[in-house]
Amino acid sequence: MNKQAFFWILRLLVGGLFVFSGLIKINDPVGTAIKLEEYFDVFSNDIAPFFHLLKPYALPLSVFLVVSEVVLGIMLLIGVRLKETVWALASMILFFTFLTFYSAYFNKVTDCGCFGDAIKLTPWESFYKDIILLVLISFLFIFRKDLPQKTPKWATYTAGASLVLSLGLAVYAIQNLPFIDFRAYKIGVSIPVNMQPSAPLVYTYVMKKGGELVYLDQYPTDESYEFVEMTLNNPEALPKISDFAAWNAEGDQAEYLFQGNKVILLSSNLSKMSNANLAGLTQLFTSLEKAPVELIFMAAATQEEIDAVIAKNGWKIKGLQADATVVKTIMRANPGIMLLKDGVVVGKYHHNNTPEALAVLDLF
Repeated sequence: MNKQAFFWILRLLVGGLFVFSGLIKINDPVGTAIKLEEYFDVFSNDIAPFFHLLKPYALPLSVFLVVSEVVLGIMLLIGVRLKETVWALASMILFFTFLTFYSAYFNKVTDCGCFGDAIKLTPWESFYKDIILLVLISFLFIFRKDLPQKTPKWATYTAGASLVLSLGLAVYAIQNLPFIDFRAYKIGVSIPVNMQPSAPLVYTYVMKKGGELVYLDQYPTDESYEFVEMTLNNPEALPKISDFAAWNAEGDQAEYLFQGNKVILLSSNLSKMSNANLAGLTQLFTSLEKAPVELIFMAAATQEEIDAVIAKNGWKIKGLQADATVVKTIMRANPGIMLLKDGVVVGKYHHNNTPEALAVLDLF
């Protein structure tokens, strides 16, 4: 194999992976922004307080990163300004490798979001993936002078078009909802079913007796055994949803939400909730007041704050509290609408796409 063929294989592997990763995240830039906010919180506590100042800019930084992944990957594949492209990719992979190492070593952010919600990697898997990419890019970086130096005009135009298209897709996904929903709350999912294990969980109990470790399928009744640890043998059977909850002063309301037809308005942060389409939401709720559905406002806030928003807008709906992380996972809009039919997600809407009452009723 000659040198140029070797370089082409490297370009194909590295460029293809960057494009693939970027396209998955362009599908959901808000999700990437949420992940960046997690990192900024951790870094502000562990490294320097100024990282907290970056949180308001998480979304534009998210768009910059995901668009850069796609465009730089395409530039590497089609041969656009390869020396500069390799420099940019090397800088980006060093940044990602630092993030994944920090996540893995300190166990701070347990999911780096490298492939969005489509492919879940453990922190160490993410780090090893970045190390492999770093090695591949290092070869291209070391021999960057041997890469083709001329950029065909068609390649320049293609790179420019990819920039415009990627940016447009990212903005569209932000103003609407992800094109493809990879999360545990996607349309068609039964939340109560996903809150249960898919199969009986099987554990191995590691005990100590007589100074030796013993592995048992059941917890022993013999008190001469000393417990060491228990390990799960089939983690793939764990519930896909483990943190869903909704409550008010009367207690847990999850079972109530899983019964009948529910139209749920979700907000992960009342102070940041958009009021651009509140008139449309009010019209929807008014139209559904006598319909065979129950209207709910579920927000990550105190009950007093939730009730105040309901009263201010004149909504005749029930207010429930929820965890901000759960609401962000369910809905990539603030606010957004989720429709539940006996606990099954039958519809999800960004507030920019508030549906008509008839369209809602057709889904029940």
